Amino acid sequence: MVRLVLPNPGLDSRILSLAELETIEQEEASSRPKWDNKAQYMLTCVGFCVGLGNVWRFPYLCQSHGGGAFMIPFLVLLVLEGIPLLYLEFAIGQRLRQGSVGVWSSIHPALKGVGVTAMLVSFVVGLYYNTIVTWIMWYFFNSFQEPLPWSQCPLNEDKTGYLDECARSSSVDYFWYRETLNISTSIRDSGSIQWWMLLCLACAWSLLYMCTIRGIETTGKAVYITSTLPYVVLTIFLIRALTLKGATNGIVFLFTPNVTELANPVTWLDAGAQVFYSFSLAFGGLISFSSYNPVHNNCEMDSVIVSLINGFTSVYAAIVIYSIIGFRATQRYDDCFDTNILTLLNGFDLAEGSVTQENFTEMQRLCNDTDPAAYAQLVFQTCDMSSLLSEGVEGTGLAFIVFTEAITKMPVSPLWSVLFFIMLFCLGLSSMFGNIESVVVPLQDLKVIPPKWPKELLTGLICLGSFLIGIIFTLNSGQYWLSLLDSYASSIPLLIIAFCEMFAVVYVYGMDRFSKDIEFMVGHKPNVFWQVMWRVVSPLLVLVIFLFYFVVKVQEELTYSIWDPDYEEFPKSQKISYPNWVYAVVVIVAGVPSLIIPGYAIYKLIRNCCQKPGDRQGLVSTLSTASMNGDLKY
Repeated sequence: MVRLVLPNPGLDSRILSLAELETIEQEEASSRPKWDNKAQYMLTCVGFCVGLGNVWRFPYLCQSHGGGAFMIPFLVLLVLEGIPLLYLEFAIGQRLRQGSVGVWSSIHPALKGVGVTAMLVSFVVGLYYNTIVTWIMWYFFNSFQEPLPWSQCPLNEDKTGYLDECARSSSVDYFWYRETLNISTSIRDSGSIQWWMLLCLACAWSLLYMCTIRGIETTGKAVYITSTLPYVVLTIFLIRALTLKGATNGIVFLFTPNVTELANPVTWLDAGAQVFYSFSLAFGGLISFSSYNPVHNNCEMDSVIVSLINGFTSVYAAIVIYSIIGFRATQRYDDCFDTNILTLLNGFDLAEGSVTQENFTEMQRLCNDTDPAAYAQLVFQTCDMSSLLSEGVEGTGLAFIVFTEAITKMPVSPLWSVLFFIMLFCLGLSSMFGNIESVVVPLQDLKVIPPKWPKELLTGLICLGSFLIGIIFTLNSGQYWLSLLDSYASSIPLLIIAFCEMFAVVYVYGMDRFSKDIEFMVGHKPNVFWQVMWRVVSPLLVLVIFLFYFVVKVQEELTYSIWDPDYEEFPKSQKISYPNWVYAVVVIVAGVPSLIIPGYAIYKLIRNCCQKPGDRQGLVSTLSTASMNGDLKY
């Protein structure tokens, strides 16, 4: 096997030796936080990895790419891409005992930009991710009503009918777009702050601050609820869903394999992207969490367990979601048929109950034979179960429209609504724990905050600043801003970070050194599988996914969907182009963080070249030593 390692003088002086690691647990007892127990650590990692995407993105991809056939590329890439990179982050964090900035600076000072980029991406993602938690809280608060406020349209001013916008769309659409977002018709039309959203946003950030005020000391307690409750709720929903009419239709539709999709490269690329994002890789949070572990913790087993739980959750959630979608589709199919039956009954003055779904086709033929002219004037709806099931919906559309509509048709609907939004809230909150950790720890590593400032103050300032910036999402155009950031802020930067992480560990830190570190921590060297994955396969897969997305994003026109009651095809969403200034926003949120990595490396190289020969410390580095608690001392 090729053993290519780039020159990296001064590395031994920047990291703790294995001998020092033997005594590190005693030295860190009072200076560095630790997990209370292994379960706390595992639940925190699971909570960070398993998020809203497992519930509303994975089922959509299964449905879009051949149902059960999508499981094949997903599981294959889970093994080839997800688990190796997760293991690498766990191991390097546990070995160097620092956050993302500290870890990559220790490996090589020129790599500090990798940690900085991860911190910036985590901050931006946290801005809009907690806004989704805000929406979830709003729906949760409104669930304690009978009937649910989105179950029926409001009356117009004259009390003679329903509001036109609601009557032309649906009650769930109206509650989401008008009552919740009060959405404008363009990202240009910012509108005003919606006070109910502002209050929920303040609640979301305040609650997050209380849970993360002292880092893992407080989040470690919260995860006992936030990481376990979603599985309880999913199980309750599955049991209830299986008793509903049509639930099995959704499950069968979800897993009916279309093997031709396996020949579609987009299926494999989407599977790779889903594996990557569902593990919350490259944010830096997993590196920070693993740095609080005992030195001899079995991080290899941890990575396998977390990966299996993550994969299982995706499949389990898909079953639950599509059992409910099957129930919803059956309800809509029955409503469609009832409308057609009523049309036939009224058109030919037939006795009530004489026409059913089973004999409908026969009755149609009989009526047509009896009076073709009268029959020709009747207008029937097209009722197709397959098309109702295949309506691909993901993200907020699945949570706040499709699922809420299905809940309104269930007995005791407020109870199911409360449970559903509690589940989403826990998934979102536990993921935010990792996002905050991914920002706080790098800021401490960078020394931009005075060391005397307590962590409670730093965390509070981050939450306060995020809340103030997040006010933009409470405007009438807030949902358009969130969609913009969600599409571009994390995708390309995270793929670049992941590639740089594997390259740094294998070819800068050194695979041989890393193998010895793992042998010291776990008790045995990584086998051939791990080494092949880290050296070749996983970096290559990440690179392919990055190039695919980069080419697609560069070529496509920036468009977004708007809710416009004046649109001729309303209630369908209208696709329009973003204004030109949005391109500058995309460059700022996606391009600038990505360019920090090569930019900082070039800066260190130029700075080193400008120094006198006697002042140089290594190739492009300045001398630094690692303290016993993992902080860098320059």
